[in-house]
Amino acid sequence: MGQSLTEIAQTLKDTDKKVQLIYAFNGTGKTRLSREFRLLVAPKDEEVGEEAGIKVLYYNAFTEDLFYWDNDLDADTIRKLIIRPNNFTGFALKYLKDQGLDNRIVTNFQHYTNDSITPVFNEEYAFQDGNGNDIVVKAFSEVTFSITSGDDQGLPNIKISKAEESNFIWCVFYSLLEEAIETLNETDLTNRATNQFNNLEYIFIDDPVSSLDDNHLIELAVNISRLIKNSKSELKFIITTHNPLFYNVISNELNNNIQNPLHIRGEQNNGIGKWIYHSDNSIKYRFVKFADGNFSLDPLGRKTPFSYHLQLFREIQKAKNNPILIKKYHFNFIRNILEKTATFLGYSNWEKLLPIVNGEPDPFANRILNLSSHSAHAGDENGEVQENDRDKLIELVNYLESYYKFSELIEQNEAV
Repeated sequence: MGQSLTEIAQTLKDTDKKVQLIYAFNGTGKTRLSREFRLLVAPKDEEVGEEAGIKVLYYNAFTEDLFYWDNDLDADTIRKLIIRPNNFTGFALKYLKDQGLDNRIVTNFQHYTNDSITPVFNEEYAFQDGNGNDIVVKAFSEVTFSITSGDDQGLPNIKISKAEESNFIWCVFYSLLEEAIETLNETDLTNRATNQFNNLEYIFIDDPVSSLDDNHLIELAVNISRLIKNSKSELKFIITTHNPLFYNVISNELNNNIQNPLHIRGEQNNGIGKWIYHSDNSIKYRFVKFADGNFSLDPLGRKTPFSYHLQLFREIQKAKNNPILIKKYHFNFIRNILEKTATFLGYSNWEKLLPIVNGEPDPFANRILNLSSHSAHAGDENGEVQENDRDKLIELVNYLESYYKFSELIEQNEAV
């Protein structure tokens, strides 16, 4: 039975685990879930200020929307990334500025992108607009980017790519996250550099920097896991993603325990628990959206790697059991599964995995899989499927279930 998004958010809030890792397809509602969760923990009418501090830090598509470009269309010389003021940016940037942590943002950004691109935050300045009004621009409300080179031929005021922009915004959040965890690890409140994180309860991260290449994505997943596992406070983390690689790396990292070094050396621990982090402190889910608009949060095996092709097959099985739900994108799913399976088994092409008809891979199945996965318009993926094509998809699913034992693999994957 499905639940509303608010009920799913409440389930996450009520869970006592330190880490909740969630896999979901794009379009399921991960971003809306992060928003719903944030409103549940810290309603909009609650003040976020110097005294109150913050209860939840979240990174999602809304975070990226707080940054936008002024392309200087008139002079075409000074291109700036403008930071829209709100509770998050007001708090985050003021804190990072006051602590002199802009260099940390730059270092993180250059590490994940290009060390020749340098972001520079503005100092406060004033100017008069066209009507003679005095305008004051606050410090850390704009960012310019330049390319540096060893021959003094650098380029100032460049506009970075969308992927680089996404990286930069993530690095602002990540730098604040590093600082928050480090601050809260100090158990003596009087020794903390700031009291602004004292009420922080949750970190919600939704698909960070999906534009990264695989190597950097793996590194980012390891670094996020390292931060979480070294968090000694009561801070809780929720991470959602549609990327199987990112999910699996974090999942594997969360299966490794970290022991308190005092116990390893046999010293007195002054009441600190034996484990800084233990794998039992995490739980993993699959987040699913139903046709009626409701959702479910299904637990996944704690030590079982997430198998993307098995998740695709589950989606196809649902459609097979209710043929009216079959759409053209289900043929894409079938082809995706066949491609991954062919690579795993060492076949040169996926067609060799199709049922054999008159000594050749089923030509009808081959044709509809090719046609359906090369649609000229994205909207066609949701188009209606002819009855004979629908019957062929069901036949293919039955074949894969019986010949390659996909149903048994799914059962084994979910039983662990």
